[in-house]
Amino acid sequence: MAIDLGAVEAQLSTAFPGAVVEREGDWLVLDRDRLPSIATYLRDEMGFDFLTHVSASDYADHLDVVYNVYSTRPELQGPGLSFKVRVPDRVDARVPTVTTIWKSANFQEREVWDMFGIHFDGHPDLRRILLWEGFEGHPLRKDWHEPYYEEDNKPFGSRWPYPENPRPRSAEQRVHWRANVQYPQGFDPEDWDLGADYPPLFAPKVEINGIDTEPVYLNVGPHHPSTHGVFRMVVGLQGETVTNLTPVVGHLHRNHEKIGERNLWNGNIPYTDRLDYISPMYNEFAYVVAVERMLGKEVPERAEYLRVIMGELARVVNHLLTIGFQFNELGAMMTPMIYAFTEREHVLDLFEEASGARMMHNYYRIGGVYGDVSDEWLARCRKVVSRLDRKIDEFETLLTDNEIFISRSRGVGAMSWQEMVNYGVTGPVLRSAGLSYDIRRVEPYSIYESFDFEVPTYETGDVYDRYRQRIAEARQSIKILKQALNRIPATGAIMDGKNAWNVKVPDGELYSRVEHPKGELGFYLVSDGGTNPYRYHVRSECLINLAALEAMSVGHLLADAIVILGSIDITLGEVDR
Repeated sequence: MAIDLGAVEAQLSTAFPGAVVEREGDWLVLDRDRLPSIATYLRDEMGFDFLTHVSASDYADHLDVVYNVYSTRPELQGPGLSFKVRVPDRVDARVPTVTTIWKSANFQEREVWDMFGIHFDGHPDLRRILLWEGFEGHPLRKDWHEPYYEEDNKPFGSRWPYPENPRPRSAEQRVHWRANVQYPQGFDPEDWDLGADYPPLFAPKVEINGIDTEPVYLNVGPHHPSTHGVFRMVVGLQGETVTNLTPVVGHLHRNHEKIGERNLWNGNIPYTDRLDYISPMYNEFAYVVAVERMLGKEVPERAEYLRVIMGELARVVNHLLTIGFQFNELGAMMTPMIYAFTEREHVLDLFEEASGARMMHNYYRIGGVYGDVSDEWLARCRKVVSRLDRKIDEFETLLTDNEIFISRSRGVGAMSWQEMVNYGVTGPVLRSAGLSYDIRRVEPYSIYESFDFEVPTYETGDVYDRYRQRIAEARQSIKILKQALNRIPATGAIMDGKNAWNVKVPDGELYSRVEHPKGELGFYLVSDGGTNPYRYHVRSECLINLAALEAMSVGHLLADAIVILGSIDITLGEVDR
């Protein structure tokens, strides 16, 4: 059931008279100056202990910083509270930090600073996160334009519809070579010094067993097989023990969100495939559900079943690949990973036949799916699901009681679910620590409420339990798949009405989230009533889960830090966007 926003507003107004500045649709606008006190009250007195989303929007006369908080209390789990603070001064934009209340705000506030130039007073480490410190400007502000800037929204006049001669020249044709680079004002490459790109990490000399030692730091990555792509860790070490660890991201950043705000609503679907390219089907699922909520659009029953089938196949594949990568990092070179990739090929065969593409599927549509599947496809899918069921047993037989794996994973990276919630960790990593929190259950979407499945949990949250959690969740996905394949309507529409080449979304804003295989994947969308998103933001579960990496790694060996990173399960395309 939806949250009673009026009751929340009344309680806050009683505790903090004047704290609620206004109500804007489903959002409360709160007093910016009293934000830390109000946030503490929301957490401690009202039970909203789970801050999962922080972002911002740029309007003509102000900036907004938006927040979405939820509760882990069983009686309060479900839709959360959406609130924002208004920043009228665009030149000296400032908001108090909430990192002292929710550690999950750390990376997200840094991203808002990076992209919008909003300073968070009291933030412990307010540096850019996706761009480098010398970057000029804040790219998600509406007045920021890149050298190849053409227009604010697609379709661009120089490209489509094609006018008669003379045709407008595209930006690439107008901007000469060497003029396509944008430097800061007064920039001189001869004098420029980037400086340190990480904060001071280490204490002075320490004495260990009567020997004076100096701490050292080590760069792991950004081009290293163990970092899952272009990811860098600056690791502080005493001997081989981790004392500090700073994740450095952004090497793959291409401003996915700026592109998304220029695309048509439908045009963003194939771009979502490029986020977590291990589970592209579920990226699409998350986005179309968000747009459909803004439109109030219903999806035909057969299309809903097809969506769940594709999504749960993607979940099984994601978990098996994660386990394969994990064992690769433990030293079981290639064999478990090849086992996982073998099963993935059978699923990709099905995806390719349904969508026409093996990886970047572009299959979901706003209001349905791209194309129907045949009875033969469904029969083959049943065989693949049966095979996956057996293969999960095989994985367990080969891996679960492996002595080396147990010795390298039990007790490594352990964290309580309460601390994970503080960091904003979601998905299998959170559930492996004992909290039964799955968005398919606490805030159902699509037709998940009609399926019989469990939300498994484990206890310690260590690397071993994260492995067992993914095995257990893969089994539950198989359970859902069997039900969906048995119950899918034999015939029926796969789109709600005509598959329009574009849609107009009514004025409004929302934050929508789904249970992606890696955790809470959210989309914050703002529409001005047009054919393009006014604001398009991806809440990356990979990035926010990564914020807990240092806390999980300190005190362990460097070799363990690699294993802990693998157990979090990140994809850099989504971390960096």
